[in-house]
Amino acid sequence: MTRPSRKVEWLVWGGLLLVITTLLLLFFLREVRAHRTPAEALPVLAQVGDFSLTNQDARVVTLADLRGHVWVADIIFTRCPGPCLKMSRQMKELQDALPRKSQARLVTLTTDPDYDTPPVFRRYDEQYKLNVQPGRWMFLTGTKQQIARLAVDSLKLIAMEKPAPERESDNDLFIHSTRFVIVDKKGQLRASLETTGEEIDFGRVAPQILETIRRLEMER
Repeated sequence: MTRPSRKVEWLVWGGLLLVITTLLLLFFLREVRAHRTPAEALPVLAQVGDFSLTNQDARVVTLADLRGHVWVADIIFTRCPGPCLKMSRQMKELQDALPRKSQARLVTLTTDPDYDTPPVFRRYDEQYKLNVQPGRWMFLTGTKQQIARLAVDSLKLIAMEKPAPERESDNDLFIHSTRFVIVDKKGQLRASLETTGEEIDFGRVAPQILETIRRLEMER
């Protein structure tokens, strides 16, 4: 049996090298797509302005405290007869679903700061067994003007007093958004998702929020 010529050997080895290189390139492209940051898909909707509010532990929280963290925010009031408790339970679902390594924060604002003081927030947590994790989830209050600047001007949420003739009960005080908004590590508003309503399945919305958090946490 004759030995293959050197030219044939080079062709064989060259073909094998080409196949291996192609496979490695395909693997690399798949990994890049799997770990792509959302910068391409998620525009910057607004820049969050600085704020100084008080949390459920009576500690001051500012925008600087959230720098470097992705955070999800909503707005409720604790004596709400409508969707607020449902929203808080949805936020609890997010809290429980976040990976331990995640540094994301959860922020709940109030439309009713005259009533919703730090002790009221703590009772709300205990009454409805939200199991708020210190440092992870914060309930924030302040003056109405401070809340409006953050919620309405920066986060593009709706929050307004309900006209007295339209109130269905003594606690039917405010009209507000039922959306969760997501802010990146630089304090930029990046997403806004509706979480309640007859046609909204939070079981489908929650994974979108968690995936957005994961991708934003990958951004530098």
